[in-house]
Amino acid sequence: MADALVIFKPDAAHRQAVRAGMWSWLSSEQDWKLKGLTWFQPDTSLIEEHYAFLKGRPFFPWLVDFMSALPLVVGRLETTSEALEGMRYALGETQIAKSRPGSLRERFGIGGGVNVLHLSDSAETGEQEVGLWARHLDLDKIDAGLTPTSDAPDHTYRLRSLATQYEQDIHTDLAAQEIQRLLAEESELEGDDFDALTRITLSAFKS
Repeated sequence: MADALVIFKPDAAHRQAVRAGMWSWLSSEQDWKLKGLTWFQPDTSLIEEHYAFLKGRPFFPWLVDFMSALPLVVGRLETTSEALEGMRYALGETQIAKSRPGSLRERFGIGGGVNVLHLSDSAETGEQEVGLWARHLDLDKIDAGLTPTSDAPDHTYRLRSLATQYEQDIHTDLAAQEIQRLLAEESELEGDDFDALTRITLSAFKS
């Protein structure tokens, strides 16, 4: 058995219907065993270390902001290398436009790096990532309090279309306003936290 790190990124942690959908899949424990899952807000240094292999890429500053601006749902699971490969197949490709139809990212991802979930890509990577994050939080408890259903709306496909317009400078202000409105319907965040969710979502398409 091998460890793997799983992280609900901000677009999954704070869009209620998406969070429920991701939890419904993860809690099914088809070929894996969830050992820990908790809320945690990482600082920028942890994110920079986690994504050190991407340092120097144009989107790196946005990625650090995206992954540190709000609390995330972070966990550890035990699985086999073969089952982890199957989980990543179910999750789908990193780029939403290339994600396999029917995959979780194709279903819930908005675009770019706004792609709902991080999951270790191998047993070796999982061991390294779990070791890194375990220095900052307890990965042996399940207390995130997630539920597999939600009454909140899921505007994924509209958000994806609007994000494309925003990225291509088509009706930019209107697209941004509508993205903000739809996120407000999906999320329970308020005030500065909701402003942060809007900022990191929009900046994904301008980074």
